[in-house]
Amino acid sequence: MAGVDAERIQRAVHEILLAIGEDPSRPGLERTPQRVAEAYADFFGGLDVDPQSHLADTVPIGATDAGVPATSDAVVLRDLAFRSVCEHHLLPFVGTAHVAYLPGDRVVGLGRIPAVVDTLARRPQLQERLTEEIADALVAGLDPRGVLVVLDAQHRCVTTRGSRQERSSTVTIASRGALSEPAARSEIITLIGAQTNA
Repeated sequence: MAGVDAERIQRAVHEILLAIGEDPSRPGLERTPQRVAEAYADFFGGLDVDPQSHLADTVPIGATDAGVPATSDAVVLRDLAFRSVCEHHLLPFVGTAHVAYLPGDRVVGLGRIPAVVDTLARRPQLQERLTEEIADALVAGLDPRGVLVVLDAQHRCVTTRGSRQERSSTVTIASRGALSEPAARSEIITLIGAQTNA
Protein backbone atom coordinates (compact mmCIF):
# COMPACT_ATOMS: atom_id res chain seq x y z
CA MET A 1 0.00 0.00 0.00
CA ALA A 2 2.37 2.68 -1.22
CA GLY A 3 1.44 6.22 -0.33
CA VAL A 4 -0.39 5.57 2.92
CA ASP A 5 0.82 4.58 6.37
CA ALA A 6 -1.40 1.54 6.88
CA GLU A 7 -0.43 0.95 10.51
CA ARG A 8 -1.16 4.56 11.42
CA ILE A 9 -4.58 4.40 9.73
CA GLN A 10 -5.37 1.20 11.59
CA ARG A 11 -4.49 2.80 14.92
CA ALA A 12 -6.64 5.83 14.09
CA VAL A 13 -9.64 3.68 13.10
CA HIS A 14 -9.24 1.68 16.30
CA GLU A 15 -9.45 4.96 18.24
CA ILE A 16 -12.49 6.11 16.27
CA LEU A 17 -14.30 2.86 17.09
CA LEU A 18 -13.53 3.38 20.78
CA ALA A 19 -14.61 7.03 20.54
CA ILE A 20 -18.07 6.14 19.21
CA GLY A 21 -18.56 3.61 22.02
CA GLU A 22 -17.83 0.43 20.10
CA ASP A 23 -15.63 -2.50 21.01
CA PRO A 24 -12.95 -2.83 18.29
CA SER A 25 -12.26 -6.41 19.35
CA ARG A 26 -15.81 -7.70 18.88
CA PRO A 27 -16.56 -10.09 16.00
CA GLY A 28 -17.22 -8.12 12.85
CA LEU A 29 -15.01 -5.20 13.86
CA GLU A 30 -11.71 -6.88 14.62
CA ARG A 31 -10.52 -6.52 11.01
CA THR A 32 -12.20 -3.17 10.34
CA PRO A 33 -9.04 -1.08 10.91
CA GLN A 34 -7.16 -3.21 8.35
CA ARG A 35 -10.05 -3.02 5.87
CA VAL A 36 -10.25 0.76 6.19
CA ALA A 37 -6.48 1.07 5.64
CA GLU A 38 -6.79 -1.01 2.47
CA ALA A 39 -9.75 1.05 1.28
CA TYR A 40 -7.92 4.32 1.95
CA ALA A 41 -4.93 3.11 -0.05
CA ASP A 42 -7.31 2.79 -2.99
CA PHE A 43 -9.33 5.96 -2.31
CA PHE A 44 -6.21 8.13 -2.02
CA GLY A 45 -3.89 6.32 -4.45
CA GLY A 46 -3.75 9.38 -6.69
CA LEU A 47 -1.75 11.42 -4.20
CA ASP A 48 1.53 9.87 -5.37
CA VAL A 49 0.75 9.90 -9.10
CA ASP A 50 1.44 12.80 -11.47
CA PRO A 51 -1.56 13.10 -13.82
CA GLN A 52 0.80 14.36 -16.53
CA SER A 53 2.35 10.88 -16.66
CA HIS A 54 -0.81 9.69 -18.43
CA LEU A 55 -0.43 12.33 -21.13
CA ALA A 56 3.24 11.81 -21.92
CA ASP A 57 2.69 9.53 -24.93
CA THR A 58 0.92 11.80 -27.41
CA VAL A 59 0.46 11.34 -31.14
CA PRO A 60 1.17 14.22 -33.54
CA ILE A 61 -1.70 14.87 -35.94
CA GLY A 62 -0.02 17.29 -38.33
CA ALA A 63 -1.62 20.30 -39.96
CA THR A 64 -3.30 21.25 -43.21
CA ASP A 65 -1.71 23.62 -45.70
CA ALA A 66 -3.54 26.46 -43.96
CA GLY A 67 -1.84 25.61 -40.66
CA VAL A 68 -5.05 24.30 -39.09
CA PRO A 69 -4.69 21.03 -37.13
CA ALA A 70 -5.66 18.06 -39.28
CA THR A 71 -8.13 17.02 -36.58
CA SER A 72 -9.85 20.31 -35.88
CA ASP A 73 -13.09 18.97 -34.42
CA ALA A 74 -13.66 18.17 -30.79
CA VAL A 75 -12.70 14.93 -29.07
CA VAL A 76 -15.46 14.18 -26.54
CA LEU A 77 -15.49 11.44 -23.93
CA ARG A 78 -18.86 11.05 -22.23
CA ASP A 79 -20.04 9.18 -19.17
CA LEU A 80 -16.70 8.48 -17.49
CA ALA A 81 -17.53 7.05 -14.07
CA PHE A 82 -15.47 8.44 -11.20
CA ARG A 83 -15.35 8.26 -7.43
CA SER A 84 -13.69 10.65 -5.04
CA VAL A 85 -13.72 11.52 -1.34
CA CYS A 86 -14.88 14.91 -0.10
CA GLU A 87 -12.18 16.50 2.01
CA HIS A 88 -14.73 18.08 4.39
CA HIS A 89 -16.23 14.88 5.82
CA LEU A 90 -14.14 12.12 4.20
CA LEU A 91 -17.31 10.77 2.62
CA PRO A 92 -17.42 9.68 -1.01
CA PHE A 93 -18.90 11.49 -3.94
CA VAL A 94 -19.64 9.47 -7.03
CA GLY A 95 -20.57 10.57 -10.49
CA THR A 96 -19.90 10.99 -14.16
CA ALA A 97 -17.28 13.07 -15.96
CA HIS A 98 -17.61 14.39 -19.50
CA VAL A 99 -14.39 15.66 -21.04
CA ALA A 100 -13.90 17.41 -24.38
CA TYR A 101 -10.90 19.00 -26.02
CA LEU A 102 -10.06 20.65 -29.32
CA PRO A 103 -6.70 19.18 -30.34
CA GLY A 104 -3.79 21.42 -31.13
CA ASP A 105 -1.09 19.50 -32.98
CA ARG A 106 -1.37 16.27 -30.97
CA VAL A 107 -3.84 13.87 -29.43
CA VAL A 108 -3.59 11.20 -26.78
CA GLY A 109 -4.98 7.67 -26.56
CA LEU A 110 -8.59 7.73 -25.40
CA GLY A 111 -7.80 5.58 -22.36
CA ARG A 112 -5.45 8.25 -21.05
CA ILE A 113 -8.22 10.77 -20.35
CA PRO A 114 -10.07 8.50 -17.86
CA ALA A 115 -6.70 7.80 -16.22
CA VAL A 116 -6.21 11.54 -15.63
CA VAL A 117 -9.71 11.81 -14.15
CA ASP A 118 -9.13 8.78 -11.91
CA THR A 119 -5.74 9.97 -10.68
CA LEU A 120 -7.02 13.40 -9.69
CA ALA A 121 -10.20 11.95 -8.18
CA ARG A 122 -8.22 9.58 -5.96
CA ARG A 123 -7.27 12.37 -3.55
CA PRO A 124 -9.15 14.24 -0.84
CA GLN A 125 -11.10 16.59 -3.09
CA LEU A 126 -13.71 19.22 -3.66
CA GLN A 127 -15.74 18.67 -6.80
CA GLU A 128 -15.15 22.25 -7.88
CA ARG A 129 -11.38 21.88 -7.60
CA LEU A 130 -11.37 18.45 -9.22
CA THR A 131 -13.13 19.89 -12.28
CA GLU A 132 -10.53 22.66 -12.58
CA GLU A 133 -7.60 20.27 -12.03
CA ILE A 134 -8.74 17.95 -14.81
CA ALA A 135 -9.03 20.88 -17.22
CA ASP A 136 -5.62 22.26 -16.20
CA ALA A 137 -3.97 18.84 -16.57
CA LEU A 138 -5.26 18.51 -20.13
CA VAL A 139 -4.11 22.02 -21.01
CA ALA A 140 -0.63 21.35 -19.62
CA GLY A 141 -0.31 17.89 -21.14
CA LEU A 142 -1.84 18.38 -24.59
CA ASP A 143 -1.69 22.12 -25.33
CA PRO A 144 -5.14 21.91 -26.94
CA ARG A 145 -7.04 24.81 -28.45
CA GLY A 146 -9.81 24.33 -25.93
CA VAL A 147 -10.94 22.11 -23.04
CA LEU A 148 -14.32 21.54 -21.40
CA VAL A 149 -14.88 19.38 -18.31
CA VAL A 150 -18.31 18.69 -16.81
CA LEU A 151 -18.71 16.67 -13.61
CA ASP A 152 -22.08 15.51 -12.29
CA ALA A 153 -21.89 13.81 -8.89
CA GLN A 154 -23.86 12.78 -5.83
CA HIS A 155 -22.24 13.61 -2.50
CA ARG A 156 -22.81 11.27 0.42
CA CYS A 157 -22.37 14.21 2.82
CA VAL A 158 -25.54 15.65 1.21
CA THR A 159 -27.50 12.45 0.55
CA THR A 160 -26.88 10.64 3.86
CA ARG A 161 -26.50 13.37 6.49
CA GLY A 162 -27.87 16.80 7.27
CA SER A 163 -30.72 17.63 4.90
CA ARG A 164 -30.49 14.17 3.28
CA GLN A 165 -31.30 15.26 -0.23
CA GLU A 166 -31.14 11.75 -1.61
CA ARG A 167 -31.83 12.62 -5.26
CA SER A 168 -29.70 15.74 -5.56
CA SER A 169 -26.56 15.99 -7.64
CA THR A 170 -23.98 18.70 -8.18
CA VAL A 171 -22.79 19.80 -11.62
CA THR A 172 -19.52 21.70 -12.08
CA ILE A 173 -17.98 23.00 -15.29
CA ALA A 174 -14.46 24.13 -16.20
CA SER A 175 -13.57 25.49 -19.62
CA ARG A 176 -10.35 26.70 -21.20
CA GLY A 177 -9.32 28.32 -24.46
CA ALA A 178 -11.75 28.22 -27.38
CA LEU A 179 -14.25 26.18 -25.37
CA SER A 180 -14.60 29.07 -22.93
CA GLU A 181 -16.58 30.87 -25.63
CA PRO A 182 -20.32 30.50 -24.88
CA ALA A 183 -21.34 29.28 -28.37
CA ALA A 184 -18.61 26.63 -28.57
CA ARG A 185 -19.20 25.52 -25.00
CA SER A 186 -22.97 25.28 -25.63
CA GLU A 187 -22.41 23.09 -28.70
CA ILE A 188 -20.27 20.63 -26.73
CA ILE A 189 -22.68 20.56 -23.77
CA THR A 190 -25.51 19.77 -26.21
CA LEU A 191 -23.41 16.96 -27.67
CA ILE A 192 -22.68 15.59 -24.19
CA GLY A 193 -26.41 15.51 -23.41
CA ALA A 194 -27.44 13.98 -26.74
CA GLN A 195 -28.77 10.44 -26.65
CA THR A 196 -27.15 7.98 -29.02
CA ASN A 197 -29.28 5.60 -31.07
CA ALA A 198 -28.61 2.05 -30.00
